Amino acid sequence: MNLWATKSIAALRAEAEGTGERSLHRKLGPLNLTALGIGAIIGAGIFVLTGQAAALYAGPAVPISMILVGIACTFAGLCYAEMASTVPVAGSAYTYSYATMGELIAWIIGWDLVLEYAAGAATVGVGWSGHLVDLFKLFGIHLPAHLTNSPTRWCTEGELARAVAGCAHSGLNFTGALLNVPAVFIVALMSTILVIGIKESASVNNFIVILKVAIVLLIVAVGLMHVNPANWKPFIPPNQGEWGTYGISGVLRGAGLVFFAYIGFDTVSTAAQEAKNPQRDLPIGILGSLILCTTLYVIVSAVLTGMVPYTELNVAAPVAYAVEKVGAPHWARILIDVGAVAGLASVVLVMLLGQSRVFYSMSRDGLMGKWAGRVHPKFRTPYLSSSSPASRSPSPAVYCHFSSWVNW
Repeated sequence: MNLWATKSIAALRAEAEGTGERSLHRKLGPLNLTALGIGAIIGAGIFVLTGQAAALYAGPAVPISMILVGIACTFAGLCYAEMASTVPVAGSAYTYSYATMGELIAWIIGWDLVLEYAAGAATVGVGWSGHLVDLFKLFGIHLPAHLTNSPTRWCTEGELARAVAGCAHSGLNFTGALLNVPAVFIVALMSTILVIGIKESASVNNFIVILKVAIVLLIVAVGLMHVNPANWKPFIPPNQGEWGTYGISGVLRGAGLVFFAYIGFDTVSTAAQEAKNPQRDLPIGILGSLILCTTLYVIVSAVLTGMVPYTELNVAAPVAYAVEKVGAPHWARILIDVGAVAGLASVVLVMLLGQSRVFYSMSRDGLMGKWAGRVHPKFRTPYLSSSSPASRSPSPAVYCHFSSWVNW
């Protein structure tokens, strides 16, 4: 057994082009792949991180931070696009590692990706639950706390000192809740959609992406009517005497924070084996989603800092705060929560898609049990790694069920 053995690109291409009971359907075009990237990138971060980066670090210059991160991610996206077009196989960085650095590194990268996608989907599922509860409250509907919170919470000394709710002592605390039902529901729903078929999954994601982008643009339109240009002056606030607090260094530090709002564009490459023309479509999907999301982030951050002074935006929901502060219509506040709920739902879908495709590729290469590579005879999807809680390794649903029990 050679732990450094690599797999030739010719062999990987042959597997990707093969047919049979373990093959996947090539159903995704450039628009579907671009929507997958947007679906993974735009979540609740566009409503949260933009305001926090402006208030704490960059001031009204936060659009520059967005552009800097967009450029950095574009370079990474170019690398992914080149590898994805050269090795059009499901598995993303796992497959690329196998082709270049060997089996051991590929195995490590594969499990890194599984942890990223599964834990990411779990965390986002909990966030989706919180935004759904907030949305219902706007309509006077109050869901029971014992069914919408985690039964346990891990508390740090800092949270204990701040008297955070649910923290009686440092370490593991019991909250009195039974189960985070909405978190379990969204993961089960998205897992079911993924099992039914990649085309159907892409169609659901397309609908959600159109909905949340339309909501973001509508909120921007409302915000433009309440922009006060005086709030943009000075555009780059003077540095406060320490690195990263306003000034040029603050713009750079703000870029470090908003980088997290871009995570997810690499997920497009996990669908390489389901792209109609991967050599052409994958670069379009990866780079197209980055360009569109960067444009949206720049517009939203510019409008947000124009609505209210940037110093007021260090709150949990800065966009909602700004909308209420300027006296915008109540329906605009509702749209923010609808946009967050829709945005997080598509993130869960795409994260679970990436996780199951990494499992599929590892199984195909003999680095995981054969169950993970089984393809549904009708739907042509790796259904066991997408949904089965009884399989030999934790499925995404199991990870997200865990997230409903522990709130980190």
